[in-house]
Amino acid sequence: MITVLTLMTIGIVLGFAIQNKSKIVKSIDPMINIAIYVLLFLLGISVGVNETIISNLDTLGAQALLLTFGGVMGSVVLAFFTYKFFFKTKK
Repeated sequence: MITVLTLMTIGIVLGFAIQNKSKIVKSIDPMINIAIYVLLFLLGISVGVNETIISNLDTLGAQALLLTFGGVMGSVVLAFFTYKFFFKTKK
């Protein structure tokens, strides 16, 4: 965990240092997308070779769907109340 926090802190400091160099920032954006695609691909491989996950995919899929639905609905409800109480102008 300390490694993750250290890397995140270094990234924040470097990001702050290069924030005014638009050429560097524009070249980093496509690399971030590529890194995300590679990580998702590797995650798919690790799920695909895990026999426990594959054999229980129907149960895990239903749980994942329920958790996803709950998370999205909770976010929508909280966003609505946040907008209503903090950002909506009174007429």
